[in-house]
Amino acid sequence: MDFIIFLDLLLLTPVVIVSSSPGPLVDVVVDRYYIPKVCRREVQTEDFIRYHFNGTFHVDGKKFDSSHDRGKAFISQVGLGRLITGMDRGLQGMCVNERRRITVPPHLAYGSIGTGGVIPPDAVLVYDVLLLDIWNKEDKIQIRTLRKPANCNRTTAPSDFVRYRYNGTLLSGEAFDSSYSKNSTYDTYLGQDDVIKGMEEGLLGMCVGERRIIIIPPFLAYGESGYGTQVPPQATLVFEVLMVDVFNPKDDLIVEVLEVPEGCTRRTVAGDYIRYHYNGTFQDGTPFDSSYQRNSTYNTYIGKGYIIRGMDKALHGLCMGEKRRIKIPPHMAYGEAGVEGLIPGSAVLVFDVHVIDFHNPKDPVGIKVTHKPKECNVTSEADDLIHYHYNCSLMDGTLLYSSDQYDSPSITTLGANKVILGLEKGLSGMCVGERREVVIPPHLGHGENGAGGVPRSAVLHFELELVDLQKGVPEGYMFLWLGDSPDPLFPAMDLNGDKEVPLEEFSAFIRLQVKEGKGRLRPGVDADSIFKDMFDNLDQNRDRKIKEVELTINNQQTRKDEL
Repeated sequence: MDFIIFLDLLLLTPVVIVSSSPGPLVDVVVDRYYIPKVCRREVQTEDFIRYHFNGTFHVDGKKFDSSHDRGKAFISQVGLGRLITGMDRGLQGMCVNERRRITVPPHLAYGSIGTGGVIPPDAVLVYDVLLLDIWNKEDKIQIRTLRKPANCNRTTAPSDFVRYRYNGTLLSGEAFDSSYSKNSTYDTYLGQDDVIKGMEEGLLGMCVGERRIIIIPPFLAYGESGYGTQVPPQATLVFEVLMVDVFNPKDDLIVEVLEVPEGCTRRTVAGDYIRYHYNGTFQDGTPFDSSYQRNSTYNTYIGKGYIIRGMDKALHGLCMGEKRRIKIPPHMAYGEAGVEGLIPGSAVLVFDVHVIDFHNPKDPVGIKVTHKPKECNVTSEADDLIHYHYNCSLMDGTLLYSSDQYDSPSITTLGANKVILGLEKGLSGMCVGERREVVIPPHLGHGENGAGGVPRSAVLHFELELVDLQKGVPEGYMFLWLGDSPDPLFPAMDLNGDKEVPLEEFSAFIRLQVKEGKGRLRPGVDADSIFKDMFDNLDQNRDRKIKEVELTINNQQTRKDEL
């Protein structure tokens, strides 16, 4: 990270102190041969500085000292006599990353005596200087906000646990560490001295998604010791920080209701089975999972510990069709361990949830009559043949099937296990012309496995209209007397009185009973087939005629099994 991109602009004008005569130097000569375009701060008296230098003799260019050769920058305080006077003067006004050539006359260096056998008497010294750092004992941390989210409902505070990304550089712009290179966040508690003092202070008051520059003077960072080979002693540190996550161990769920359908009469409770869609993100908006991408709802019981504790709690009290945003702290989600490859440790999870449907294993079929004719003397029941219109949808309104797709209404015999049990119940007790809305839980519908376009464990919504109704006969019967049968029966069947009844005469007799309302054929079955089956059962000797003796012998069995 280049430090100059975020420092205040201050264009500098080169200042060079030169001798006014070709004679001996009377003052320091400063050649500012590289000046950064951006300089936020200049060296002043009492500032501490860290710099590299090469020291040479003016007369022959021979090197007498070098911080580069020692592999360690020089650290000192300016203007208090801790440096030779010429350097104290020559370093004034210098910027970080500036390069200077400072020529110092003998009387502002080591004079006519020299020093230590290294500097001879009356030597003019030339220092090539690169300034790396400036700080002062009065410095405080500096915070510069680069970006702050428009919505910030919470900021970091002591005792919070935070997860953040960072790039760390020295004041000169030299990088020393980065969480991005490790593809991870730095995770820590605030207020427990787990990070350097300056970073602790700099992280306070941040929103999730906020970016900051935090500039930390050495005495609030690693001080005189530095940190390994990464951070030199007495180094000002510059961190560009992105706050990814924050929570407090005392946090509970945060539930935001986004949308509630009108007419909500029932809400989820423990023991219910729920189907919902969701998008899962971290607090900074990074997605980690979505049911929509799988094109499949998440299905589970609530209140039984089958899902993470926070979600189990948050899914209580919802309506069908409701949308909620649920923020779950890690101690109610996946904790410090996270989920390998998916959820980092100590991550706050945000779920946008849309409830598709829910039910309880004890739920009955829900029936709502939306229209009932004024006259309703006959209603549908077991064994009746009915004609009906229907629309079948999921509870979110997704249409699955409709009788409108066909040229005629659907037909079924009630009680014959031709339709799902819930629809059987919903179609029972209806008048012709009646309309109903019927809600069928999956255990009375297509169950946990679903069927042909019906999702697993789906609650179904039917709109029904009974179009026609033909009263039926009990299972095992093809014809039913609606009152007492003629007694004696054979003379009534023998329409022409010739003491024998062929198939044609028998068929005519049964048709007459149906026409006069004295008997009923099984609906939905070809009448001629019924007549023939009944006739064959009565014609014991297979001579194609029924005689009174055959009817008498088999009267009881016939009435039981056929009539």
